[in-house]
Amino acid sequence: MLSSPWARFYSNSCCLCCHVRTGTIILGIWYLIINSVVLLILLSALTDPDQYHLTSAELGGEFEFMDDANMCIATAISLLMILICAMATYGAYKQHAAWIIPFFCYQIFDFALNTLVAISVLIYPSTIQDYLRQLPNNFPYKEEIMSVNPTCLVVIILLFISIILAFKGYLISCVWNCYRYINGRNNSDVLVYITTNDTAVLLPPYDDPANGAAKEPPPPYVSA
Repeated sequence: MLSSPWARFYSNSCCLCCHVRTGTIILGIWYLIINSVVLLILLSALTDPDQYHLTSAELGGEFEFMDDANMCIATAISLLMILICAMATYGAYKQHAAWIIPFFCYQIFDFALNTLVAISVLIYPSTIQDYLRQLPNNFPYKEEIMSVNPTCLVVIILLFISIILAFKGYLISCVWNCYRYINGRNNSDVLVYITTNDTAVLLPPYDDPANGAAKEPPPPYVSA
C-alpha cells in the first residue's frame, strides 16, 4: 500500500499524554487567554495614555514608545487573534476541521517570521549590537549583555531561537494532526452513513410485481 511520506509524522497523541484534539483545545485556550490579556492592556493604555507613556528621555531616543495609530493597529490585531483562537478552540471541540485552518495558517506565518529572524541574525550578526545600543539606558542588564563576546552572543541567540522554532514546529504538527484526525473522522462518518443507507434498501423482501414471485435478494455490497 502506497502512503504519503508525511504519514510517518502523523500521530493522535501530543505531549506524550493527551489526544491531539485535546491538545489543540488547550493550545487555543492558552492563546486566547494571552491575547485577551494583551487586549486589556492595550485598551487600558488607550483610555489612560499617561500611564503607559514613555518619554524620549526614558527611551534614550527621539521617538515615542507607542502612538495612537500603533495602539489601534495592535488592538485590531489582538481582536483578530482572539477570533482566530476562538475559532480553533470551537472547531476542535465541535470537530469542525475547517475552523482550525486560520489558526494553523497563523502558526505557519509565525514560524516563518521567526525563521527569518534567525536567518538575519546568522547573516548579519552585527545587527544584535546595533539593537542593543538602541535600547534605553535603564534597560535591565544592558551593559552586561553588551560586554559579552559578540560571537558567543550570536551563538546563544541562535540556540534560543532554535529551541523556540523546534517548540513551535511541534505545536504546528499537533494542530495539523488534529485537523487530519477530525477531517478523517468526518469522512468516515459520511461513508458509514452512506453504507448504512445502502444496506437498508436491501433489507425488505424483493417481490416482483410482474409475477408476484419473491426473488432472492442480491448479495450485500462489500466495500474494498
